[in-house]
Amino acid sequence: MAGRLTFHYDQIGDILYIDRCKPYAEQESEALGDDVVVRLNPGTNEVENVEILFYSKRLKQTNDFTLPFLTEMRLAA
Repeated sequence: MAGRLTFHYDQIGDILYIDRCKPYAEQESEALGDDVVVRLNPGTNEVENVEILFYSKRLKQTNDFTLPFLTEMRLAA
């Protein structure tokens, strides 16, 4: 599934949302640990949305962190 990423930061909840599509009810959620939750496509099991909890607190501890999945990046035409 190719698509652009959308980033949204919720200051009240302190959550960074990274979306390939809008979340929908049929998606399956999975906690990956380290306060990262992914929403998966129920048919393909592909990651469609990522939620990084306590985002600002995480950045105060370190400027870098790694997400536990592979990605392919290229410029959008």
